[in-house]
Amino acid sequence: MNSTPFAPDAPWRIDRTRLATIAERPARDWTIEIVDETGSTNADLMEQLRASRRGSTPAPMARVAYSQTAGRGRRGRAWLAEPGNALLMSVGCVLKRPIEGLSGLSLAIGVAVLDALAHLPLSPSARPALKWPNDVLLDDGKLAGILIETAWNTPDATAVVIGIGLNLHGAEQLAAQVDDANRQAAQSTQSTPGTAPAALARAWPDANLTDTLAAILNALDAALSRFEAEGFRPFRQRWLDAHAWAGREVVLIDQGMEVTRGIVSGVDESGQLLIDAPEGPRTVTTGELTLRLARERP
Repeated sequence: MNSTPFAPDAPWRIDRTRLATIAERPARDWTIEIVDETGSTNADLMEQLRASRRGSTPAPMARVAYSQTAGRGRRGRAWLAEPGNALLMSVGCVLKRPIEGLSGLSLAIGVAVLDALAHLPLSPSARPALKWPNDVLLDDGKLAGILIETAWNTPDATAVVIGIGLNLHGAEQLAAQVDDANRQAAQSTQSTPGTAPAALARAWPDANLTDTLAAILNALDAALSRFEAEGFRPFRQRWLDAHAWAGREVVLIDQGMEVTRGIVSGVDESGQLLIDAPEGPRTVTTGELTLRLARERP
């Protein structure tokens, strides 16, 4: 889908000329598509990569949409955003690593998003941080979410799609929408609500899609090359330094029920969460359970 439901001169549209100037290598070597609306940028690139030849290593592809009709986050949660209020993007690429060598990729991408934010004119008082396994926080609110999917793999390569949704404006409106969605979900499932949303405009009143996209592309370009060569290990300390819940008591939840609780002691070199639980040290694999601060009971 590539419809045009928004005014062509809307002030929040991405300035392609400026993007080409400040996006560095991605602007030259990547395929960058910007569409008004689609179902899901992740689904679009998954389809493209699945149609590609296995084992091929095309240049990364970025797809950005101003609106998604079927945007989603981790565990199938809907990703809500009004046109111009959020950066909705996915990057598809082939990493020369087997699928088991992708451990910690979502954490490494979180570090890349922090690196991108460091190149934007945020207020000195802003506190970007990371929440395991795939959220970027701003002053304890959820600024961005990361969703990684694999399209195909061979013994020495994996095609991945990295979805990033980052809120720029409208945090209050978004919070109301999320609350409504959570109430509806609670009526039919045992899912637990996520962290309240935050928007980049809190730390950068003039937040815009063009500069944010360029910063993300530049940071991903560097991060993907490094992850391909070295895995999560070189990102680990940076992630630990930015971990919002380091040393705090958390609750592990499975389908709405508390499994255990304990103190977060960090992550290992494969990106697994380390918790000191009453029954002893516990390692939590990405996607295994839902994590909440202990005060947030299911």
